[in-house]
Amino acid sequence: MEPVRYKVAEAARLAGVSASTLRLWESQGLVIPSRSETGHRQYSAEDVARLKRIAWFRAERGLNPAAIREALELEDASTTVDNGEPPTPSDIGRKLRALRHGAGKTLEQVAADMGMTSSTLSTLERTSQGVSFKTLHDLADYYGTTVSRLSGEERDDVPALIRAGEWRAWPETTPGVTVQLLAEGRTMMDCHRFVLAPGAASEGAYRHDGEEFIHVLSGRLELVLDSDQFFDLSPGDSLYFESRRYHSWRNRHDGETILLWINTPPTF
Repeated sequence: MEPVRYKVAEAARLAGVSASTLRLWESQGLVIPSRSETGHRQYSAEDVARLKRIAWFRAERGLNPAAIREALELEDASTTVDNGEPPTPSDIGRKLRALRHGAGKTLEQVAADMGMTSSTLSTLERTSQGVSFKTLHDLADYYGTTVSRLSGEERDDVPALIRAGEWRAWPETTPGVTVQLLAEGRTMMDCHRFVLAPGAASEGAYRHDGEEFIHVLSGRLELVLDSDQFFDLSPGDSLYFESRRYHSWRNRHDGETILLWINTPPTF
């Protein structure tokens, strides 16, 4: 059964406020509805419950938007149990939303700074999905963090030995790109196993501090450095380069391409 979705007028009526108030709260980053294929706002039952809490904080406690955000985030934190399990699919999006709130920016402001639509950013913050690998990296850089940190890689109490096939994986923010963790914790290297579906790509060039090493285990990878150096890597091939060089990549194989990918220091 499909989850219930409410239009702006319906959600506003249920929350006891006007539709214009809902749009104002969205611009303030208090609630982030999803969008239909035609771009119309759609509120879930969880969104409506959040709207009611916002209305209560405003009417009964007299809180301003910043204070309401803080109160809601404290409520969210109090209901989240940190049991050491892999991140839920929404964790990256939740962290990005918290970083945006901490910077005091609206969806529209960040989207404009990043050259993306606010609906795409909204979908990412709600579901941790729907953006290219390059966009995810650029957002992490925008907030002064890394993709690895957003993905919950720097956990404490992690095993030194990780058995074959027991790798934790990042939430799949980019279709066709699976990133598995070969080492965890506060290390001096980001050690990953990339599994790329046919046609999977970074969808643009990005760069960061450090150096990196790629070794192709199977398949075929095209990697481009500084827009003018092309490398066609086959099984057994390796490539080492400075991460400050712009790099983009795509799977050139008609099946999966699997890579060993290491960055040092952990700036990815």
